[in-house]
Amino acid sequence: MLRHPARWLALGFGSGLAPRAPGTVGTLWAWIGFVVLDRWLGPAAWGLVIAGALLLGIWACTRTAQHLGVADPGAIVWDEIVAFWLVLWLLTPAGFWAQLAAFVLFRFFDAVKPGPVRWADQRYKLQPGQAIGWRQGWGILFDDLVAAVCTLLCIAVGVALWRW
Repeated sequence: MLRHPARWLALGFGSGLAPRAPGTVGTLWAWIGFVVLDRWLGPAAWGLVIAGALLLGIWACTRTAQHLGVADPGAIVWDEIVAFWLVLWLLTPAGFWAQLAAFVLFRFFDAVKPGPVRWADQRYKLQPGQAIGWRQGWGILFDDLVAAVCTLLCIAVGVALWRW
């Protein structure tokens, strides 16, 4: 992991090396990181951090996938981190229980990959004879961003129905 800075980032500072459920561990790392950093970052700063993390993520996920020789390695969790930061940023201010609900929903969409998340996951898959490149790096992030949007839509529908 320490041989290249892209690996450090893509593997979520080591959280992606968890022996079980690395995506869940990476999402937990994202949640803790958000809670800690939110003390110093306002909404605009979070927007910049997330935009920068996406751009860096394309590079880091692409290079790490190339280094590992696998188009979408399970140890890469930067996609979960950035996508869950997006969920928490748009959900803020939200208490612990709302954040927990968002965590559970996000993990459901990311792990089960229903409908649009499955489509997004397949959209940038490696084709036979194709080298691992930026399309796969973007694809690693893309399905988690769609899972984040699905999470936010479910929360919005839930809130609207609750108020109705």
